[in-house]
Amino acid sequence: MAFLLLLPFLPFVTSVLADQLSQEFDVLIKGGTVYDGTGAQARQADIALRGDRIIGVGEFGNAQAKSMIDATGLAVAPGFINMLSWSGESLIEDGRSRSEIQQGVTTEIMGEGNSMGPLNDAMKQRVVAEQSNIKYDIKWNTLSEYLRYLEERGVSANVASFLGATTVREYVIGLEDKQPTPEQLNQMRELVRQEMEAGALGIGSSLIYPPAFYAKTEELIELCKVAAKYHGKYISHIRNEGTRLLPALDELIRISREARIPAEIYHIKASGSANWSKLDEVLKRVEAARNEGLSITADMYTYPAAGTGLDACLPPWTADGGKPELFKRLRDPDTREKIAAEVRKPSNEWENWYIAAASPDRILLCDFKSEKLKPLTGKTLAQVAEMRGSDPVDTLMDLIAEDESRIGTVYFTMSEENLKKEIAQPWVSFGSDEASQAPEGPFLKSNPHPRAYGNFARVLGKYVREEKIISLAEAVRRLSGLPATNLGLDDRGFLQEGMFADVVVFDPETINDYATFEKPHQYATGMKHVFVNGVQVLRDGEHTNAKPGRAVWGPGKR
Repeated sequence: MAFLLLLPFLPFVTSVLADQLSQEFDVLIKGGTVYDGTGAQARQADIALRGDRIIGVGEFGNAQAKSMIDATGLAVAPGFINMLSWSGESLIEDGRSRSEIQQGVTTEIMGEGNSMGPLNDAMKQRVVAEQSNIKYDIKWNTLSEYLRYLEERGVSANVASFLGATTVREYVIGLEDKQPTPEQLNQMRELVRQEMEAGALGIGSSLIYPPAFYAKTEELIELCKVAAKYHGKYISHIRNEGTRLLPALDELIRISREARIPAEIYHIKASGSANWSKLDEVLKRVEAARNEGLSITADMYTYPAAGTGLDACLPPWTADGGKPELFKRLRDPDTREKIAAEVRKPSNEWENWYIAAASPDRILLCDFKSEKLKPLTGKTLAQVAEMRGSDPVDTLMDLIAEDESRIGTVYFTMSEENLKKEIAQPWVSFGSDEASQAPEGPFLKSNPHPRAYGNFARVLGKYVREEKIISLAEAVRRLSGLPATNLGLDDRGFLQEGMFADVVVFDPETINDYATFEKPHQYATGMKHVFVNGVQVLRDGEHTNAKPGRAVWGPGKR
């Protein structure tokens, strides 16, 4: 069975002990309905904080503290963990994680395929060249140095990261479609060892995208064998979420089995209406693997639309050698003709997002690099094709070549019924698959997927309060205790004495998401107070500008 640590609910602190400790309280959260992160039934209790820790959960009578929070009628829970954050760049621009904190997220987990380190000189040059709305200097080399850089610079939420399998591959092999030599594979193993000992959580992959697509299963198994020695985890945007969904799932299970490593499916889904019926078999196979003794889990976002690049409509061979080579191919008439033919034709060799969307009016353009094309933000591919008097496939190739970027895009490819099935699974946690945002500055130059502002509030509002798919106690477990346990974060994720004081206070009757695909820059409401490492970052629904977040390290750190 998957390893789900069943932590006992600690006995409540007695009033006698409360009197003894009261002089030492920094914060006392009084009278709330406490959901401790284990999934246990909620109960009325007070929460006492001192420094960066929870020092008591119980009845504290008339005890006083430097800061008193009246939580009467409110839910008190452990801080939420975003299992799939793309905040690597956005936190450099604004460390306050405003869209995340507003929903109660206190820890952001990065590293879906690409991580912010390690970087060699060639990779640094590429990253700088591809920067879009957010510009920054690269002042680190390794992943652990990057996380320390964020902590020193100041962030409101805690940060942690998987080591990107794509990043490791690019560091050693480059962006070409080729397989590693034995010597190169040893270099890749050594990079994994170094970053695992420096605190990476495990290996993260994103196998639909080149150059990750070029990696064979055996390469991933070898990297995961190293991570497993440090109690790391394998987490993957599997190779196909549509036509080849089941073989892609089988690949993840094989990696888990052969590398002897826990594995998680990033944003579990069945993409494309022709594939929606496959979800039941996905759930069946995951349960079978768990019954076999493998630790297989998943995370998800709570919207029936995916967000990725417009270049996901193109066959993977087009990116062999990197983005400059892609743009050259798109400008070559003969090669364009070949690309267009493959885009229009269903394939079992790669996941075609143009086909999955079924229509260009279900492909929404959200993020352009060039100022010239930014006015197209918020329009569908069908609308832009009509404006230009061009075929949709020609239009998407033209746009990518003109913008010289992937072009952030939303694809409406999923089923609401399947979302509810996924939410109902006890081994599914939640991730936004977005960067932290704020409705100001460079963030307003593009339209993020609304999950950036609403994913976690949507769990508690739409799916718990309104649709009652799962209970509030279970939702809190999936937002906190489950991901903390899966990641090996032994001192976070639960409201228990001795844990780090990541605590949220919210109104379960009013918490709600407001971001839409048309107007995504809208904060969720209903979150009242948020503490990160004992410091209040949200007070009465307003950000305090405090930045107490820390780099959080994996269990293999030495």
